[in-house]
Amino acid sequence: MSEALEADFVIVGAGSAGCALAYRLSEDGRHSVIVLEQGGTDFGPLIQMPAAFSIPMNMARYDWGYQTEPEPHLGGRRLAVPRGKVIGGSSSINGMVYVRGHARDFDTWEEMGADGWGFRHVLPYYKRMETSHGGEAGWRGTDGPLNVTRGSLQNPLYQAFIEAGREAGYPVTEDYNGRAQEGFGVMEMTVWRGRRWSAANAYLRPALKRGNLRLVSGVNAERIVFEGTRATGIEIRRGNRTQVVKARREVIVAASSINSPKLLMLSGIGSAADLSAHGIDVLADRPGVGANLQDHLEVYVQYGSRQPITLNSQLGLFSKAWIGANWLFLKRGLGVSNQFESCAFIRSAAGVDYPDIQYHFLPAAVRYDGRAAVDRHGFQVHVGPMRSRSRGSVTLRSGKPSEPPKIVFNYMSEQQDWEEFRAAVRLTREIMAQAAMEPFVDDEIKPGAQATGDDAIDAFIREHVESAYHPCGTCRMGSADDAGAVVDPECRVIGVQGLRVVDSSIFPQITNGNLNGPSIMVGEKAADLILGKDPLPASNQEPWINPDWRTSQR
Repeated sequence: MSEALEADFVIVGAGSAGCALAYRLSEDGRHSVIVLEQGGTDFGPLIQMPAAFSIPMNMARYDWGYQTEPEPHLGGRRLAVPRGKVIGGSSSINGMVYVRGHARDFDTWEEMGADGWGFRHVLPYYKRMETSHGGEAGWRGTDGPLNVTRGSLQNPLYQAFIEAGREAGYPVTEDYNGRAQEGFGVMEMTVWRGRRWSAANAYLRPALKRGNLRLVSGVNAERIVFEGTRATGIEIRRGNRTQVVKARREVIVAASSINSPKLLMLSGIGSAADLSAHGIDVLADRPGVGANLQDHLEVYVQYGSRQPITLNSQLGLFSKAWIGANWLFLKRGLGVSNQFESCAFIRSAAGVDYPDIQYHFLPAAVRYDGRAAVDRHGFQVHVGPMRSRSRGSVTLRSGKPSEPPKIVFNYMSEQQDWEEFRAAVRLTREIMAQAAMEPFVDDEIKPGAQATGDDAIDAFIREHVESAYHPCGTCRMGSADDAGAVVDPECRVIGVQGLRVVDSSIFPQITNGNLNGPSIMVGEKAADLILGKDPLPASNQEPWINPDWRTSQR
């Protein structure tokens, strides 16, 4: 810590966006880059083995351990908010599901003031970042750092779920990350050669071979240092020693949708009234910092299995040891998959123009903490609406950097959220009642066949709904004259100089599906903005939208 640390660019956070930024900013060798990360190494089978993802997600060594405040519309429950505290950030502890988001998501961003972030603008960056194995030709990247693969679909339940969707009248999509998201199909994952292909493996590790990039881990970023209103560095702490890391050109905060607004507020950027209440000098009054917090919620609709083919038989100690050994020495077997190998994106009602419900299918009845939900064979679908109207906030608990922030998602605060969730549960039951699932479905474990009315379904949701761990939106991107925006369309923090935010916190609205892909894309695109490069040429490819969406639900 006594060594002087200085670079052209200083990035706070070695997560999904931060790793992509580090790779691109250091790529031509002209600029020096320092990446600061609180967490430590990502080596070891608990992170690198895809099937083990539920373990590091629940370990204090790898997770910040955040929880919400009591959620007022969920009976006062506190929900877990895992965020990666490790090299690779949340891409090192997530479920490795890869979803770009729907084209309309990004066109909506542009309508909300994020000029230059429409689908035609972001598609070229998705192509640049990917090497797609099995994706739709012409729509996918072929030589990018991020390998995106598909599972082997060896368990017959995966194909049965897709066929059930077809029987229920839904389309089957060749590639939900290609021209048509809507429909049932094979789910994609960031796994390569049997190993988690995190942002650390895809971007940071190759980039660290360059002499102009340095990673400093095990340090906590406590505040941004300013000269006047220009950011010039980051004050970091390791143990009881502090030091300033100097940025000659820019400071870039890529610390997550929870920690990025926290760092801005600790540094005097946020709601003036809130900052003053904590004794923090106000540098820029931006009330949008920490506001606009969004997430995806989901429930597990669980079924008993008529056939002994589910993963519930693999949850014992001996089975786990065998799976681990097979993965460690041979990179084969159940350990090479996250087990989410089929999925669907559907619309909840006629008049909804693009999918607003997502399904992950899992051939086991388990919870995110890895514990079995039943003592027999079972399987489940994770289902939830994509575009909740509810909004929450991240605020400071005090002016001390060591204090965790207060997180309130305000889940299910809008009546439309309840209506969409009821529709999701009922549509799930219809799908699972199709002929393709008949050989496998024994009984409905949860919510249970007796839960048919609105009140019963609402009670199930209130008690059992869980976060899908997709927080975003707390440093919203918008036009510079938008009082609620935090960054402009070039990711520059409004009201100061030399400071950008680049991660999922800048999303104006949550995207369809899992957020790791869009977060990496933001890092890719922001790197060109930071370097002053011409953006990649806009695409003229047109996504498929169901032509009957106004009158038909499927």
